[in-house]
Order: sequence, then structure tokens, then C-alpha cells
Amino acid sequence: MKIVIKIGSSTLTGKAGSALNVDAVNKLVDVVASLRANGDEVVIVSSGAIAAGLAPLGLTSRPKDLASQQAAASVGQGLLIGKYNEALGHHNLIGAQVLLTIEDVIRRSHYQSAQRTLTKLLSLGVVPIINENDSVGTQEIKFGDNDRLSALVSHLINADKLVLVSDIDALYDAPPTSSGAKRISVVSDLTSLDKVNIGGVGSSGVGSGGMVTKVEAARIVTSAGIEMLLTNLENLTDALAGKDVGTKFTVVDDRKPSRALWLEYAAEPRGKLVLDDGAVTAIIERGVSLLPAGVTSVEGVFSAGDTVELVSKSGEVIAKGLVSYDSDEIPQLLGKSTKDLAAKLGAEYERELVHRDDLVLLA
Repeated sequence: MKIVIKIGSSTLTGKAGSALNVDAVNKLVDVVASLRANGDEVVIVSSGAIAAGLAPLGLTSRPKDLASQQAAASVGQGLLIGKYNEALGHHNLIGAQVLLTIEDVIRRSHYQSAQRTLTKLLSLGVVPIINENDSVGTQEIKFGDNDRLSALVSHLINADKLVLVSDIDALYDAPPTSSGAKRISVVSDLTSLDKVNIGGVGSSGVGSGGMVTKVEAARIVTSAGIEMLLTNLENLTDALAGKDVGTKFTVVDDRKPSRALWLEYAAEPRGKLVLDDGAVTAIIERGVSLLPAGVTSVEGVFSAGDTVELVSKSGEVIAKGLVSYDSDEIPQLLGKSTKDLAAKLGAEYERELVHRDDLVLLA
């Protein structure tokens, strides 16, 4: 079995400004070693680089400005990976640091390269330890939280299970600290959570995620046929053993193909194509490719092969897809048939703006 385990900053460091919790690292690695002994392949997605760097830098809370966050990550990442490798060494296991940026999953070529690297590491018996590259990431291109990153990594390596290890032991039907809050043991339909108050960001002040991001992670992986567990470090072994702890998110019956999942969840749009009503209907109801004749305007700056949103005149996003032209080429094509464009500009212009095989419906 191929398992991705994501552990949050609050579990690894406690409250903001505290030192890295070495005991937490050791406990996690003990579980990983047990899984490896049983023949499972394990990937760790570890938060904690910024949080681990706070105390050495004399900071008492997570900084709000990007430069300070990057500085803390630069200090903390070395401390973090050092402790992981020390703990893994006690079990004769080798860890490999893998730092990803959003570019590594939104660009198809980068995505495939990361996929090859992780697959090779696992085949060699290595435990990849993945984190977002906070020291070089910018606010505009960050994942935003490692819950989403772990879901995309699970998709990337075709994992069987994603386990989110949090400071909260499960998903509750109300804030866990509130009176009468009840644990939700199984979620088989994510729409059942629409009226549940699942709260906002994390509570410790050191992470960027929360229950909202964990539910979104579940949405990504379960639609790819990957089961997800939400638990805390104390209950991790029991959760993996199938005991009634934490929250289990079951897979959906209607699984989407890998390429569609990549487009929907991993690929960040670089621009928009505004469609007329006829094109909107044709794409939604007949699943056809998008032709230049059905586009009224273009927004953003992008290159051929980038991901773009297809939107209606009212601004509703109906689909995402890989565009076949650079943004500065498209204005001359708008409203024209491919035959007319081929006759006027050359045979290479007799093609779709977005091919149906490179398109995923969102509406």
C-alpha cells in the first residue's frame, strides 16, 4: 500500500514560538518505520519549517510579512529535516528532502518530473519528506497550506491512502471546544458537511491550514479514488489499523481520470476566455472542444499550454483547460471559424482553442 502522511505545524511545534517537538518527530517516524516493515511505501508531507525557525530567531509568533516567513523557513527547514533523518536512521531508513513549489504541480512538465523523482525514491526504499519551499515561495504562487499539497502529492504518486495528522483528533459537527460537539466518524458524501460549522484556520498560531483546508484535501483525494483519514498523532496507529478513531473520508464512486483531476485541482489558471452562450451550452451539454468562434474576449497573459478558465458572459467559471495559443495571438481569432482562419493565416490555425481532451467541466 502507498500511504501519504501529512503532519501539521501545531503537532510538530506546539504553540507559536515554541521549539521543534522532537518527541513528535520520533513518534511519527516510529509509525512510518512500522508501515515500512509491513511492506508499505510511505511519503511524509511535513509542515513546520517556518514554525521550527521561530524560536532560534527569537520570534514569539508566526511573522506576517513574506520576507520574515522566508527567513524562518530557511532556518527551520534544516532543523526539521535533520531531526527526521536522525529519527529515521534509528530504524535504518533513509529520508530524502523534497521541496516543492506550486510550479511543480501546475506545469505539466514539472508535475511529471516530480512524479518520476518520487516514484524512483519509493522504489529505492527511501522515505520522501516533502514540504512547500517556503524560503523561495511568494504569496502569489504559494499552495497556501500543506493539506492541499499533501492531497496533490497523493494524486501525484497514485497513493492508496492520505492521512492528515492534526492537533485535533477528528472532524466534529461543531467547533471541538464547544459544548455538545460530536465527532463525525465517517464522511461518505462531502455535501453532507455543507451545513456543518467546521471552523476556519488552525488554532495554534503556527500553521496556515484548518478544517476547511482538510475538507478540501478530502475532496481532491476521494474524487481520485484515494481514502483519507483525519486523526491526531496519539491515535495515528489505531487510525491506520482501522479502529474507530478520527474521521474517515471514503472514496466517491464516480472517479475522475488523472488528467481531469490535475486540471481541476493542481493546475492554476493563468487567464480567462469569455464564451458566448452557444459555446457555453455546447461545452456543458455536448462536451465539445472550444473553437475561436465561440469566444468573445480574452483576459490575462499566458502562453500556449497554460491553464485557463472558460467563463460565461456573467463571469461564471464553467471549465478549465489547456489553451493552444498564446494570449496575444487570440484577439485576431475571436469570432472566426477555423476554416476562415486557416485560409487567411495558414493551416496551423485550423485547430481548437482548447481541445476537449484538455478540458474539465466545473459547472
